[in-house]
Amino acid sequence: MSKAVCPGSFDPMTLGHLDIFRRAARLFDSLVITVVVNPNKRGMFTIDERVALIEENVADLPGVTVESWTGLLVDYARTVGAVAIVKGLRNSTDFDYEQPMASMNAHLTEVDTVFLVTDPKYAFVSSSLVKEVAKLGGDIAELIPDNVARSLATKLA
Repeated sequence: MSKAVCPGSFDPMTLGHLDIFRRAARLFDSLVITVVVNPNKRGMFTIDERVALIEENVADLPGVTVESWTGLLVDYARTVGAVAIVKGLRNSTDFDYEQPMASMNAHLTEVDTVFLVTDPKYAFVSSSLVKEVAKLGGDIAELIPDNVARSLATKLA
């Protein structure tokens, strides 16, 4: 049985993330969406809120679970028996950032990184940009799931 982890901060989750989750779920028997905790960053949403928002959006996907992790991702992947780490790429800048990490992860373990190219309609979407536009009153409805939009509006109120 093939298992993969799909890590990120997901603060907040976007429709681009959801697209990657759905596509990765078709490629692996089991997918663990992993909200990675960075103790040096304070997110808009708590880790538990992010996990809950993602869970609500992937509830219809068989074999998909959502967890959080603090520490080296490859340690987590090894702990859960994952054979791959799934990362979405929007552009060459993402690739340039992700490729050295993928090489380091392969060096540390036998866990491969699988890159999925983002659907072009989401190639410009990032969590940071969504938060910035939302804070300034812009329309982000077509960029994030409805439950995330409601939660974001509550945070900004």
